[in-house]
Amino acid sequence: MNNLKMYCITINDNHINLINKIGYIPVGLGKKIKSEEFLRDNTKENISEKNPYYGEYTFHYWLWKNKMNELEDKWIGFCQYRKYWFKEKIDKNITDFNNFDNLLIKNISKEYNDYESILGEPFFVNQFRLSKFIKKNLKTMIKNPALFFNKDKRNLKFHFDMMHGHGNLSKAVNLLDLSERKDFQNFLENSVSFNPHNMFICRSKKILKNYYESLFPWLKSCEKVFGFDLRGYDLQRIYGFIAERYMSYWFQKYTKFKLMPIYFKDISDFN
Repeated sequence: MNNLKMYCITINDNHINLINKIGYIPVGLGKKIKSEEFLRDNTKENISEKNPYYGEYTFHYWLWKNKMNELEDKWIGFCQYRKYWFKEKIDKNITDFNNFDNLLIKNISKEYNDYESILGEPFFVNQFRLSKFIKKNLKTMIKNPALFFNKDKRNLKFHFDMMHGHGNLSKAVNLLDLSERKDFQNFLENSVSFNPHNMFICRSKKILKNYYESLFPWLKSCEKVFGFDLRGYDLQRIYGFIAERYMSYWFQKYTKFKLMPIYFKDISDFN
């Protein structure tokens, strides 16, 4: 018996047949999605108009507001049309659809019985070439020379300031509920990696609901600071980038988690 419901998120209408073929639930974001076979983020209660800024979280909001009570109490996961959960770590390019399909996670095995969530293997933000750090964040490094020599000082906060605007993450953290603010700040200042791509699998809808109830009111508060007149990819998607860091923190804090590899493959390659 299948114990996993996997949502596959896309922005392309022509992915419907392939997503159905791999046995995942097709989710369509944005105006390009026309097929009624998709779960679409622009129906019922939604924030679909914020998709350019929130990314995949417009669907998470839709799920929270419209489907939460209908979800079965089983493993619930999320992947994207270019990123998938694999049974094992694969470095080579897979060109055969059947090989790709056989490596996809369709069921959560017994080895995960003692865990409450699954996260992607960590992305380390302190491993870039020194020249990139200097180019993007020279002023901060001059103020704190240890950043030139000690990779452990190049933490999540430093990286976010470098990539998405100096001080923006701190502004967001200051709006977070007091019960989370200090712990999240410590996470950002003492971690050099996070679980990427806003992808996770959780064991129950209760966990999912708790995560959404912690995240979305905070992002709404952040809108008053950042608004939507945001230019350039690094700033336009700031709500998704903030949520990506918070997702790592929240699931690491509140669940017993295990890591799983994420494989990059555009499903369009099989069309």
